[in-house]
Amino acid sequence: MNSDTPATILVVDDDEFTAELTGMILESAGFDVVTAVGGMEALEKISENTAIRMVVSDMNMPVIDGVQLFEELREQGFNQPFVLLTGDDAAPLRLAHPDMDAVMTKDENMQEVLPELIESLLSRS
Repeated sequence: MNSDTPATILVVDDDEFTAELTGMILESAGFDVVTAVGGMEALEKISENTAIRMVVSDMNMPVIDGVQLFEELREQGFNQPFVLLTGDDAAPLRLAHPDMDAVMTKDENMQEVLPELIESLLSRS
């Protein structure tokens, strides 16, 4: 794969505005972004788009929350990095799900921290 090609990141959030906002942060950091509104749409997008190299998902969503989405994707054999975003404290979620690549609190530092986190995860995969 050509390393000049920006990585495609799937951003999942049941709030379309938040999904767009997160997507804009990542696009300005040079990534290609696909957004999905909620977990069901995320599963569809992943089955349709083999270019997706990482998932950045909100935790609290109806029907399928971020943890359920992560577990479902792993069951389907999607082993790309998965980042969970939460409006709450990230530490308990991180402890509860050590197999998740990263859990991050949505805060005012997200604009700087999230792209760096994604870079480091992509460089490992």
